[in-house]
Amino acid sequence: MSTPDQPPEPATDARADYDYRSDEIESPELVADLDAIVDGEVRFDSYTRHLYATDASAYQQLPIGVVVPTSTADVAAVMEYCADNEIPVLPRGGGTSLAGQTVNEAVVLDFKKEMNDVVGIDPDAETVTAEPGITLAHLNGALEPHGLKYAPDPAWGDKSVLGGCIGNNSTGAHSLKYEKADGYLEACEVVLADGTVTTFDWLPVEEIHERAAAAATDDPSIEAQVYAVVSDILRNHREEIESRYPDLMRNVSGYNLDKLVADAEEHGAVNVGRLLAGSEGTLGVVTEATVSLEPIPNETAVVMLTYDDVLDAMEDVAPILDHDPAAVEVLDDVFLDLAADRPEFADVVDILPEGTDSTLLVEFYADSMADGKQKIADLLADRLPSVDAAVEPSNGDGAGEKTTDETYAVDALEAYDADRQTKFWKMRKAGLPILLSRTSDEKHWPFIEDTAVPAENLPEYVADIQALFDEYDTFASYYAHAGPGVLHIRPLLDLKADDGIETMHEICDDVTDLVIEYGGSVSGEHGDGRARTTWNRKLYGSEIWSLFQRLKAAFDPDHRLNPGNVSGDADPTENLRYDADYEFDAGFEPTLNWDNENGFQGMTELCHGCAGCTGHQDTTGSVMCPTYRATENEEITSTRGRANMLRQSMSGDLPDDVFSEEFSHEVLDLCIGCKGCKRDCPSGVDMAKLKTEVAHERHQREGVALRDRLFASVETLYSLGSSLAPVSNWATKLPGSGLLAEKTLGIARERELPTFSRTTLQQWDRGRTPAVSEREADRQALLIADPYTNYTQPEVGKAAVRTLEAAGVHVEIADEVTDSGRPAHSKGCSISRKRPPRPTSRCWVTASLRAGTSSASNRATR
Repeated sequence: MSTPDQPPEPATDARADYDYRSDEIESPELVADLDAIVDGEVRFDSYTRHLYATDASAYQQLPIGVVVPTSTADVAAVMEYCADNEIPVLPRGGGTSLAGQTVNEAVVLDFKKEMNDVVGIDPDAETVTAEPGITLAHLNGALEPHGLKYAPDPAWGDKSVLGGCIGNNSTGAHSLKYEKADGYLEACEVVLADGTVTTFDWLPVEEIHERAAAAATDDPSIEAQVYAVVSDILRNHREEIESRYPDLMRNVSGYNLDKLVADAEEHGAVNVGRLLAGSEGTLGVVTEATVSLEPIPNETAVVMLTYDDVLDAMEDVAPILDHDPAAVEVLDDVFLDLAADRPEFADVVDILPEGTDSTLLVEFYADSMADGKQKIADLLADRLPSVDAAVEPSNGDGAGEKTTDETYAVDALEAYDADRQTKFWKMRKAGLPILLSRTSDEKHWPFIEDTAVPAENLPEYVADIQALFDEYDTFASYYAHAGPGVLHIRPLLDLKADDGIETMHEICDDVTDLVIEYGGSVSGEHGDGRARTTWNRKLYGSEIWSLFQRLKAAFDPDHRLNPGNVSGDADPTENLRYDADYEFDAGFEPTLNWDNENGFQGMTELCHGCAGCTGHQDTTGSVMCPTYRATENEEITSTRGRANMLRQSMSGDLPDDVFSEEFSHEVLDLCIGCKGCKRDCPSGVDMAKLKTEVAHERHQREGVALRDRLFASVETLYSLGSSLAPVSNWATKLPGSGLLAEKTLGIARERELPTFSRTTLQQWDRGRTPAVSEREADRQALLIADPYTNYTQPEVGKAAVRTLEAAGVHVEIADEVTDSGRPAHSKGCSISRKRPPRPTSRCWVTASLRAGTSSASNRATR
């Protein structure tokens, strides 16, 4: 590291030669073979492998490499090659799995980047055919003009994809009205373990038996062997399945043999493809799916009931179900306390009555808004008679009558407009990242977060769970789908502690016993993966466990597809992201203040992988993450990708030095410091601040590259360019100027250089009379122009001023603020200055606006 009396020499910049790919390649012969047989990309470099080593779970394991297929032919080629060479394969979608389903030592097939199209929509048949990599948000966006939707709605539908939804057998908050993914799968194109491509759709049960008979004589193919096992299950194991599977709609533990049996009884036919729903990529790889659809409800009405205790909320669930809601979601005090610390959700928590411990979010589907208001009025008349609803309760058909003598709710917040409903639901859907925003080493880890019991058993079940946690000297958060009996229960544990993992395993074992006692399921939504596969034998018994293994052997004779999961030997205590041997070494003393983030390490480890940064702006309305959208689904350009790489480097998992030129270019450089993640990430990951800290330390060690110096000084340069306009604009348009910028500064020659305005926004403001005087205005605003708005795009600032004035706001532009220091800070330069940048009144401005300060002279000069 450099010393103050020995400043480092300026570093060179190799940006123009950068191709966003690490040089270290795993198994070059394997890469060459795969590259020769597929049209898609083959990525076996170190950085890519580490990017795909995690998902949204507590697990981490390096894959062999990644292939980005562009077609079914690519997938078949990879599967056949891997079968011939005994190489495991793992299909992956959005990487949002919570039980470790999408991490394994295998060749990963990433479907989200290329195979993400709608193949065809049939509005009359109410079906759609699509590729597995399409996000559910984009799928439903294509269906909306037809008044239809794909009904399963996991909370992360803007990030998760259709293939993952099928592989996990997902549903969502509205499962009181809709089935799981298996209930909507009508047909699917599947690549089997040996590379054979087939299509599964409906077949009469008798034809299944006929195909099984043929397999016994002269057909050794995988498909024939599958029919043989399916036929045996239907003939000989129906009673065991009906008696051992929990009587729950929300059960995705193991293979869904109960759906197979139920379809045979109801339709006299089965769709073998439905066995792949919930199989987590262990039976085959879906490359195209035809799914049935549901009509979009006309209206929705929402009410949030508040309670003094989570057990009171649990007592109310079963009576609420008598009112036929579409969703009933619980949020407890742990959840609400953490949500209150997130700027995005604080306004929702603030409107809850003082003393609120827990809430139930209840939604109704309605033919009209009047109908929705009536349904809520009837509910409140039953469950909260002390509160006046928007309309009087009805008296017909028993609506509005009390379902029990005892009530528990304290208050109610009704929501009929879309904005208010969206705020309620957005907070609910951000559940896991909100809980993992706790910056201490103790976190609310997801490992028993998916249990399901009949709703009427919830009060006793939760009381028993609380007593169990008392024995382990911990506590948990309880939230999510109370209506169907699925609670996301997340105990607070430190997996880095010596006994943390042992405690986790013991809790899992005890909770499994409780679940069985209450007639429930170990997994009601998020699947088995590494976290829960080991409990399937206890849940179902030896006969059904044996059927799982036979089915797996028929589909995947060599056990190469996502090995270990669902019917295998995955150990929930192995390959964890954190354990007692985990070590973190930043390698330097941070300069910025990290006190509120549990230190620099706390922020570096804050991302748990929910993939909120991979949601698209057109479906989320958020800023995060613009570079991910610009690069079209490149994981390394997402907040998740950068945070994961930074953590793995500083913990020793990634051998590359975080301060190396390659790491800086590949991982951090495309972060534009927009702070979108700080606002939009439910966990509060601030990648811009992390980048600034690391860049500053790199400058201290290596010196500041000319390009970084240029962009750090952009305010001074823009001021000069504006004062020299139009000559400066003429100079940037000269032939060869783009090539010169590329060679010397790493700015692409295709990039149009900025055009400077001779009259800055500040100068324009000095020469005008405000349309709304300070005396006339009810509200006032101080606008601080950034260098781009002030020097190159003053029309943007002018439009902002005129819009505010049209709303009756008196606007003044800070005239003396000309150097915010923000660009230098973003590049990691300003925090190394001996003399701090000129005061910008940034903090003071925020305070003055909140206080209603209106002194123009003070505002412009402080």
